[in-house]
Amino acid sequence: MTTIGFIGSGRIGGALAHLAVVAGHDIVLSNSRGPESLRETATQLGTRARAATTTEAAAAGDLVVVAIPIRAYRQVPVEPLRGRVVIDTLNYDPARQGAVPEIEAGDTPPHLLLQAHLRDAYVVKAFSTVFFKHLPQLARPAGAPDRSAVPIAGDHAAAKAAVAALIDSLGFDAYDVGPLVESRRFAPGTPAQLAYLDPDGMFAAPARPASAADLAALLDKAS
Repeated sequence: MTTIGFIGSGRIGGALAHLAVVAGHDIVLSNSRGPESLRETATQLGTRARAATTTEAAAAGDLVVVAIPIRAYRQVPVEPLRGRVVIDTLNYDPARQGAVPEIEAGDTPPHLLLQAHLRDAYVVKAFSTVFFKHLPQLARPAGAPDRSAVPIAGDHAAAKAAVAALIDSLGFDAYDVGPLVESRRFAPGTPAQLAYLDPDGMFAAPARPASAADLAALLDKAS
């Protein structure tokens, strides 16, 4: 199985880490507060989980999930991620998370910021459209009629294939939207960003499964 490093182990990172352990992967958790703050979480997740520094998690992972506030992107270590596959879950919400000067100045769009920071890594945008509480609700075994698809985008075919395989193991189908720049089609404010939300209850309601066909229709609205 795969070893997955987590830079950021809060809501989205924690939910993905749980799914990864259930799927039989080894995980290495990290956050900005240091390994000691994650010892209890790692213990709860079992023997496949351990806590580490961000640099250690980056170096240990066959794939590395970045799940931090986007304003903190410079905390993601560059050197240990050279040549590695990085899953970018980040969204830009300045009202809630704080403004990022480079984005506000128009220098780099939000969906390309992490790749610009990690120039020698293979960044794949994924899991940026699912509310963290909905991840365990939506996960389904392969072939289930109500299995959901999640959009991915990236510039490297082998990296996307590795991420798609991980996504499949976690209980979802991967829907390839194309190169990383096309992740703008499932960025905040787009119809695809709301794919799994029940319009009557939104975040308070249970998740609503969305198939590849459902997702394709929503993505087309942002073409």
